[in-house]
This record gives sequence, structure tokens and C-alpha cells, in this order.
Amino acid sequence: MPTVLVIGFDPHTIPGYDPDAVAAAIEQGSRLAAELGLAEDLHLVDFAQLGDAALAGIADRLKVKRYDCVVVGGGIRKQPELLEVFQQVVNLVHWLQPDAAIAFNSGPSDSADWVLKALEQRRQNNRP
Repeated sequence: MPTVLVIGFDPHTIPGYDPDAVAAAIEQGSRLAAELGLAEDLHLVDFAQLGDAALAGIADRLKVKRYDCVVVGGGIRKQPELLEVFQQVVNLVHWLQPDAAIAFNSGPSDSADWVLKALEQRRQNNRP
């Protein structure tokens, strides 16, 4: 069973934002991942705590176990003001999980699809 880590923001910590739709999409995405035979772990970052502590938490999570694929969620990736954070997260994944495929989603509900695509690309390139 492929192991997957999904890194994103905890929607309940984003100011001025209604988290219910995103929280439901995260749950739906996790159910779909399980149905597709993916063992998914979530690492949701507190938006208000974004900084060195959040990056250290991500690094700690990446050191806990080996993942076949790591998804960096759109909340981290799509906001121009978070470009430096996005770069730091991708580098942490690259350095701490060098054999993991890296996937990006368009939203929480399609993470599993992108994981499967990334794992297939890894397989086609003869990566472990």
C-alpha cells in the first residue's frame, strides 16, 4: 500500500475564511485515497503559525517515516505571497524524502488522482 503525506493548511486557522467546504473536501479526498488503496497521512499547518516553527513541524513529520509520495497543497502553492514558504516546503520534501514522488493538487478532493499520476511517473522513470 503506497504511503502518502498531504501537506496543507488547516482550513480552520485561515482568518476571514469559511473552512467548512475545504474541511469537507479534505475528508472526501481522504476517503477516496483509502478507497484507492493509499495510506494517507495529513499534516495541516496552522496558518497563523506560519514560519520557522511550521517548517520545523513539516520537517519533523517528514523524518518520521518513509513516504512514497508527498502532496503539497494548493493553499501553500497558489498564493504569490507564500512563494518562499512553498519553495522551502518543496526543498524539505526533496532533502528529507528523496525517493518520494512529489504531487500537487488543484484542491483537496483530487489529491489521490495526482498521487496516482506522480507514482506512475516515478515508476516509469525506474525510481524505487
